[in-house]
Amino acid sequence: MRLSHLPLTSSLALLLTLTASGGCNHSPGNPAGLPAVSQPREITNFTELYRQNCSGCHGEDGNGGAAIALESETYLAIADDATLRRITSKGVQGTSMPAFAETSGGMLTDVQIEIIVNGIRERGKPSRPAGVVPPSYAAKLPGDPNRGADVYGTFCSSCHGPDGRGTARASSIVDSSFLALVSDQYLRTIVVAGRPELGAPDWRENLAGTPMSETNVSDVVAWLAAQRTKPVLPGNTGNSSPGAK
Repeated sequence: MRLSHLPLTSSLALLLTLTASGGCNHSPGNPAGLPAVSQPREITNFTELYRQNCSGCHGEDGNGGAAIALESETYLAIADDATLRRITSKGVQGTSMPAFAETSGGMLTDVQIEIIVNGIRERGKPSRPAGVVPPSYAAKLPGDPNRGADVYGTFCSSCHGPDGRGTARASSIVDSSFLALVSDQYLRTIVVAGRPELGAPDWRENLAGTPMSETNVSDVVAWLAAQRTKPVLPGNTGNSSPGAK
C-alpha cells in the first residue's frame, strides 16, 4: 500500500495504527527480544544488590578489596545485624563509606537494605569456638594512647615497624592519608577482625598464645587516632606563639 495515494487524514490514521501494532518492543531503547529492565527500587535479589552497591569496595564475593571482607567470620561475630543495617543505611561520616538508604540520600529502600544485611549474614555464617569471646565491636571505655604505645610495641611493631611507618612485611599505619580516610571504629574493627585477605592477623594472632584484651584494643586504637595530623584552620599556620593574636 502506498501512502501517497491516500488522503492526508487516512495516511496519518494508518501510521498511528502501524506504530501501535508494532508495540514498544520495537521502539528505540527497547530492542525486540530483550527482557524489560527492572527499576532500581524493584531489585530484590541479594546477588544483584550486592554486586551493584557493595562489591566495588568489599570484593565480588565479600572477600575484601579496598574495604574489609564482609565474609570474615570474626567481623560477623562482632558486628550484629543492627550494626550492619546502620552502616549500610547511613554510611560512616568522614570516611569513604557512603549512605545507601533513601532516607539518608542513597538509592536503596528499607526492604533492599534488609535484603543486603540478611544476605551478608547468611553468606558469612560465622562460627565462634566455644569459650572464645572476641573484644566488642564498639569500645566499652575510652582507650589510653599512652598505654596504647606499649600495646602497639607488643602486638603490632613486628610487622608495622617500631614507629608504625611500615616494614617489608606490612605498610605504614600512621600515614596521614590513611588515617584521614578511616574512623576510629574502622581502626578498632581491623584490630579485632584483621584483614585476612591481606595477611593481617586478627586479635588472637599478633602474638602467639596471647590474644589482645578488650583494653588492649581500645588503647592501641587511641594511640593510632593520636597519630592523625591535626587540621590547619584558615588563618592559622600552626606557628603562632601562645601570646600572639
